[in-house]
Amino acid sequence: MPGGGGQSGSKMRMGPGRKRDFSPVPWSQYFESMEDVVVENETGKDTFRIYKSGLEGPVLLLLHGGGHSALSWAVFTSAIINRIQCRIVALDLRGHGETKVRNPEDLSAETMAKDIGNVVEAMYGDLPPPVMLIGHSMGGAIAVHTAASNLVPSLLGLCMIDVVEGTAMDALNSMQNFLRSRPKTFKSLENAIEWSVKSGQIRNLESARVSMVGQVKQCEGAASPEGPKTIVEGIIEEEEEEDEEGGGSVNKRKKEDDTETKKEHPYTWRIELSKTEKYWDGWFRGLSNLFLGCPTPKLLLLAGVDRLDKDLTIGQMQGKFQMQVLPQCGHAVHEDAPDKVAEAVATFLIRHRFTEPIGGFQCVFPAC
Repeated sequence: MPGGGGQSGSKMRMGPGRKRDFSPVPWSQYFESMEDVVVENETGKDTFRIYKSGLEGPVLLLLHGGGHSALSWAVFTSAIINRIQCRIVALDLRGHGETKVRNPEDLSAETMAKDIGNVVEAMYGDLPPPVMLIGHSMGGAIAVHTAASNLVPSLLGLCMIDVVEGTAMDALNSMQNFLRSRPKTFKSLENAIEWSVKSGQIRNLESARVSMVGQVKQCEGAASPEGPKTIVEGIIEEEEEEDEEGGGSVNKRKKEDDTETKKEHPYTWRIELSKTEKYWDGWFRGLSNLFLGCPTPKLLLLAGVDRLDKDLTIGQMQGKFQMQVLPQCGHAVHEDAPDKVAEAVATFLIRHRFTEPIGGFQCVFPAC
């Protein structure tokens, strides 16, 4: 799920007179290829969008959080491919990104876990290569449900990023308020990227420029409603305060933006997360014990140590999984600190002798 996400340490100044570039960046700058995997069964077929990199080594199957898409793993993919031998498969989960399924509203943990098993089977047949499941937030929960149901027979390891049952269950009460507080529409992709960084949802501009494209879509219909205009003005007012030294450029940009608003179709969220509420409990309830019960080696990456619940605290003390805290991150840890997450995952895989380092990558074994 997107996180209300704490401190918004996201106003990174670029020095006087330098404008930050919020233009979108294509997936191809980070992944080697893209394909649609067709999963057929008795009732028809579903098509899952995947992005891939790497030719040998274990498969790292990457599952994004609620509302995000496979593109949220773009910068992480570049980082990890340069550290270890591995193959990346980043997947758009059902109802998200460019994946097209017959029943996109069914986001139950059971259905989504079956999707993962079906995609692995469609890609690799009866002899899949070793697979490590890595999931962020909702995707982390789905990774655990997939592992617990033994839907990926060649499972090598499991990594959850910033998802803990206790914290997630507590956060569900405020989730609808958080979703209501987000803008409904944006007047352009640039505007959406700018909002994501300035609101602290994604604190790394490089990642926001490639990943926000997977979160929003162009609205059907013509004229832009009042909503996005208000948002644009809000962002510009904020910049006026920041750029007092810069002089008249901001007002000029405001006029340009107003003209563009009239011309362009606004963008909106690809998925209405508020309508998925009935599934939230099923994603997270019982998750800690499911995670602890998985027999494969496990890694938990957190944005803050305060997120640990009782079951995981006990499990961690008993050495049942490896944990690493990555401070100065928001909820989207793998987007905010892709190099640190890549380093943690690479070290975990090398430590368990699941792969080999490349390019002189040196493991730094964490204390816990």
